[in-house]
Amino acid sequence: MRFDPNTPPMGTLRDWLDARAEAGGTAFVFPETGESLSWEDLRSHAAEVAADLTAQGIAKGESVAVMHPNGLEGVKTLYATLYGGFRVTMLNLAAGPDALGYAMAHSEARVAFVHEAQLEAFNAVRPESLTIFEPCGKTAPLHDVTSTDDALLMYTSGTTGRPKGVVHTQASLLAGGWTVSAAHELTPQDRGMGVLPFYHINGLCVSVMGSLVSGGSLAMVSRFSASNFWDQIETGGVTWFSVVPTIISHLLHGASEPSAEAKARLRFARSASSALAVETQRAFQDRFGLAIVESLGLTETAAQCLVNPLDPARHKIGSAGMAISNEARIADDTGREVARGTEGEIQIRGPNVMKEYLKNPEATEGTFHGDWLRTGDLGRMDEDGYVFVTGRLKELIIKGGENIAPREIDEALYEHPDVVEAAAFARPCKQYGERVEAAVRLSETSQATADELRALCETRVGAFKAPEQVHIMDELPKGPSGKIQRLYLNELLYGG
Repeated sequence: MRFDPNTPPMGTLRDWLDARAEAGGTAFVFPETGESLSWEDLRSHAAEVAADLTAQGIAKGESVAVMHPNGLEGVKTLYATLYGGFRVTMLNLAAGPDALGYAMAHSEARVAFVHEAQLEAFNAVRPESLTIFEPCGKTAPLHDVTSTDDALLMYTSGTTGRPKGVVHTQASLLAGGWTVSAAHELTPQDRGMGVLPFYHINGLCVSVMGSLVSGGSLAMVSRFSASNFWDQIETGGVTWFSVVPTIISHLLHGASEPSAEAKARLRFARSASSALAVETQRAFQDRFGLAIVESLGLTETAAQCLVNPLDPARHKIGSAGMAISNEARIADDTGREVARGTEGEIQIRGPNVMKEYLKNPEATEGTFHGDWLRTGDLGRMDEDGYVFVTGRLKELIIKGGENIAPREIDEALYEHPDVVEAAAFARPCKQYGERVEAAVRLSETSQATADELRALCETRVGAFKAPEQVHIMDELPKGPSGKIQRLYLNELLYGG
């Protein structure tokens, strides 16, 4: 199987792992432990465990739960499940007990692979029907698998209601790795940095699937560490990395610097999961001399759906990029495409789009206009096809009948050099219906005050849009990808 930037990958995950094993070479390195894993050894282990699962009666497309952090055993477990034609169900280690228990029960998984550090959390909420995998010592012929069979079940980290189980097929999961490989011109000589958790779609599709489809390799660490990041980049032999805006902000405000050797090897950095503040992007690029390719991705689109071109001269700072290897449009609430420059909902169509929400036909139907996936993100598209995200439909602040995009206030706050994290949000208000407030995390040595930050916003966006109160916090709430969860701020700050 060869990567073709112009054609979505054919076949199954098994086909692609077989091809990589036959070609040889390193699949993963683990800078924290010094371990490495070849494609051949990965395939051998995957085939052995998959045959055992098949002998135990696990059906093709049946959910198999995985509760592992980034690491050697987690990677081997992931590929074993995919190789056997089962639906790997990635359990979110950052989820609370209710969400975790719901995912286990809703997925109807009967067997789970659980890291020893997660045993207590697993046993506290697991259904009686779900047990930890134990080898039976037998083998059975593997299931016949096609590109349309289920491959992945991943639960969204929604801010309201029950999580939805996003189902990807063998084809759409591979397409997630293909869109990244095509847009970033990845080759077998490239090595990514797997710092984001692979139980989130970014870490799984961009980093893990990207290395499989491109034929490159991945340096994987258990978690992000600002003090160790650049050293891990160097020892891991990394040529590119994918992170989220909060990580970029932490690196920017940290004392560590990449070595000359690491900087010479790095081709680009990649930002996704939420919008990157313009000032943060410019400051990072100025300090480290490394271009950031901003992108947009969803669980429902197997990660990347919009991305800036690799060529820095074609970047548009502040834009999530354009559709590369899929299609994008801006539509109104009836599903009709709007004119360039007009705000509407960002919608996506392509081989990387999900199959469905598991056992939720109403939600599945509601998230599509025809064959276009409704992202829930607001934005506008310029004449060149670049998309600028302006907010989330559910996060809009409606003050006195005027729509205010929280990101506009976020951008103003990020202009202050001490602001590490920022999120504007709506508060109920008798006079206007809703009012604007904001929360920030400041650098450790900052002396900035809430009044100073509010005045900055008033200067940038005007008195009407400026937050009436700015809350200085030690940490802002985040989802598993590191994306700030602004809809939780009311509960944290006001108890509801």
